[in-house]
Amino acid sequence: MALTREFIETIKDRADKSPAFRIGLLQEAATAFVTGEPELGRILLRDFVKCTIGFEKLANELGAKSPSVKRMLSAKGNPSSNNLAAIIDILQKQEGVTLDVVTQGKPKPKRSLEKV
Repeated sequence: MALTREFIETIKDRADKSPAFRIGLLQEAATAFVTGEPELGRILLRDFVKCTIGFEKLANELGAKSPSVKRMLSAKGNPSSNNLAAIIDILQKQEGVTLDVVTQGKPKPKRSLEKV
């Protein structure tokens, strides 16, 4: 489903007026990645970038080209974990926040990273 220009402008207006909205959007994007919904995470990050820093500035900070960053954050994009971490780091700095992972519910037993 394509977003209408009116909807995108509504989101941008809200993001311009509400730091809490921007931070919530960034949190939801990060949560989507952690909970196994990478397509949703990329779409939310893309919307966040459109509403805030913009692709040109993000690409400059990444040392990449804007079309490449747009592709990474498309629904079918496939950013490397290094690029994704760098993007989230830049966006956190832009907003002046640090995102944390919080465990909810009963923690799963720790697994060893050693080869068996």
